[in-house]
Amino acid sequence: MSAVAVDVVLGSTSRYRAELLRRILPAFRQVGPDVDESRRDGEAPAGLAVRLARAKALAVAARCPGAIVIGSDQVAALDQIVLGKPGSVERARAQLSACSGRSVSFHTALCVVDAAGAPREALDTTVVRFRDLAGQEIDRYVAAEQPLDCAGSFKCEGLGITLFERIQNEDPTALIGLPLIALCRLLRASGLTLP
Repeated sequence: MSAVAVDVVLGSTSRYRAELLRRILPAFRQVGPDVDESRRDGEAPAGLAVRLARAKALAVAARCPGAIVIGSDQVAALDQIVLGKPGSVERARAQLSACSGRSVSFHTALCVVDAAGAPREALDTTVVRFRDLAGQEIDRYVAAEQPLDCAGSFKCEGLGITLFERIQNEDPTALIGLPLIALCRLLRASGLTLP
């Protein structure tokens, strides 16, 4: 199956995910999934990411029959506390202060639904160890990069990399929000030809 001959839909409005997907697919479209992203009582962060990736893919697949639909979700967790997108400078500073000198797990889930309707899923967990961060460092970083739309309050593809001691993962693209190694495997299983 040719990459040009099939309708591929990214079930996300994220510009970060779209930039990553362009590395492997020249042509796709984006459709917002419009799903409730609330965490259920007692739901583990990894389970939340998997459930939301599946819900996004299935919601978009219902509106795009015959397409190969990619759903993804990322949940950042400090211990079992979910770190969402901060949305404000104050919350970004508070998140980064809480992460200082600690490890944060980023659970990035994928779900691909093809014309047969069978969801294929993958989960990547990246562990980021933050350096001990002084308040002034945090203030300078947040002012420079404005990471208000990023879970965990940083952009690892930018200046956020300066905040870390180390990153442990299997796929460097997972931390940005779309694990391309696993995605290639899932797309091939759905019949899409990739280089």
